[in-house]
Parts: sequence; C-alpha cells; structure tokens
Amino acid sequence: MTPRVREILSWYGSDNPGTLANLARMMNHGKLKGTGKFVILPVDQGFEHGPARSFAKNPDGYDPDYHVELAIEAGCNAYAAPLGFIESVARNYAGEIPLILKINNSDVLYGNKSPISALSSSVDDALRLGCTAIGFTIYPGSSERKHMYEEIAQASREAKKAGLATVIWSYPRGEQLSKEGETAIDVIAYAAQIACQLGAHIVKVKPPSAHIEQDAARKVYEAQGIKISTLADRTRHVVQSSFNGKRIVIFSGGEAKGTDELLQEVKQLAMGGAFGSIMGRNAFQRPKKEAIALLHSVMEAFAGAKTE
Repeated sequence: MTPRVREILSWYGSDNPGTLANLARMMNHGKLKGTGKFVILPVDQGFEHGPARSFAKNPDGYDPDYHVELAIEAGCNAYAAPLGFIESVARNYAGEIPLILKINNSDVLYGNKSPISALSSSVDDALRLGCTAIGFTIYPGSSERKHMYEEIAQASREAKKAGLATVIWSYPRGEQLSKEGETAIDVIAYAAQIACQLGAHIVKVKPPSAHIEQDAARKVYEAQGIKISTLADRTRHVVQSSFNGKRIVIFSGGEAKGTDELLQEVKQLAMGGAFGSIMGRNAFQRPKKEAIALLHSVMEAFAGAKTE
C-alpha cells in the first residue's frame, strides 16, 4: 500500500472496509498500481452503439474474451462492461482483473432528446460476478434526470452497503443544451460536481472544450478569471469542481482518434491533474498488439505527469 493510495482512500471516510478494499484493488492493479492513476477499458459500445459500429473495424472484438484479455495483457486497472459481457468472462478470468458492472445502458434504435438509460442489471449481479464496482450513466440536462438521480442514489446505497464502489458516467445531454454545450467547460465541471454529490467514488466525464454554455456561468468565469484556454487548464477546473480533487476523476477517450492526437490530449489531461482515462473504442478497435502499445503509452503519460 503506497502513501498515495492511502491518501486517496482517506477521502472516502464514510465508506465501509469492503468498499475501501475494492477501491484499493483497482488502484493496486496493473501497470499503474500504487500511483493513484487509472486506465480502465470500458466495452459497453456493443449495447450503446451496435455491434457493427463497435466491432467491425477489428472483428476480434465480437468475442467477449478479447476485451478482458486486452485489459489484462495491457495492465489496465479494471475492465467495465454490461451484464452479458461480464457474465461471459467472469468465471474464466475470475480474480485476474477488477471488474466493473455497468448496470444501466441505452441503445440508438430510438432517438430521444431527453435520454435515459434502462436498468439492465443490479448490485446483486455485481456481487454474484465478483465485481469491485458498479457503473452507471447519468445525463445531466435531460428532462429525465430526476429518475436517473433517484436510481443511482438507490443503487449506490445498495452497492456501498455491500462493499462495492460506485463509478458514475456523467454525460450532459438534453433539449436545453446545444451540441457544443454537451462538452462545454461550465457544463462538464457541473456534471462532475453532480456525480460527486450523488456519491460517486469515481467520476467519468468527457474532456471539456473552452466553450461556455450558460450565460450566468460565463459572467463568473470572466469575473473570477478562471483559466480555460488549454485542456490542462480546463481539466484542472473539472478536478477542482470534484470536491477540490478529493474525488477520482477520469476522462473518456471518446470517438476513435489518431494516435498522435489521442496522446496529445492525454498529456494535457495528465498535466491538468486528471486521475486517468477510461478508453474503449480507441483501444479495442485496433489490433491487439497496437492497442496494448497505445494503452501503455497512455499509462506512461499519467505515471510520469507533472501537474502545472
């Protein structure tokens, strides 16, 4: 147990030993063990976007074993997926990597400007499958947000009672947000704060742009001189908005990018104090050897980062 891991665990003083042990399991696993940094492989895209869009680029990805083996071989801190993928691999790979069960999911077969995901599994499933945490998506800005907030409040309560950690994907979306506003700095910082207030141990958000969506927020950003010109600046503000950095904040990789562009983004996130990345399509849509090399480069960027 390193001093950094002990420090991070100290921020979660209300949690029971089981939950703290599961947080420690993730932080003490893989190439980044002991650093307090994270690189997690999430594979919920088959459910969220469809199999062809997710796996045709690298057909090995149709096989659930491919993803968990990629996460293990690359030395990721954890592997996250919906019920079907976790059930498919939990027995054969038991104990080889911490598992995060994504307990709500949505599809793209029905368009809705006010998205809400369906509960697709439970805390009991996570316990049965030996998971360390549950994962849950909220959409701040959706007119359905009330139901999502209530669902994760209940699920997180059950998870913590059972000794599991809670990971919240916080993705702003809704009729009153512009497309540009979904990744605006004020909106992403707000989304991270909401996830923390809902009891998340680990918060996942998208890298923020320099756009400011809310007029009321713009006045404060300008009056207080909040720095948002670089991604490192914006990352620092999102981490600050997450209980002054006392909650673990990781950033999604998003849509597939070129290697150079992706690594430049990761370096900026690391400079801004991000705790890590949760990277799916940018990894598993590449051949395994290339994906492992990429994930190792991402891990090295976080391990060696010096915050400004």
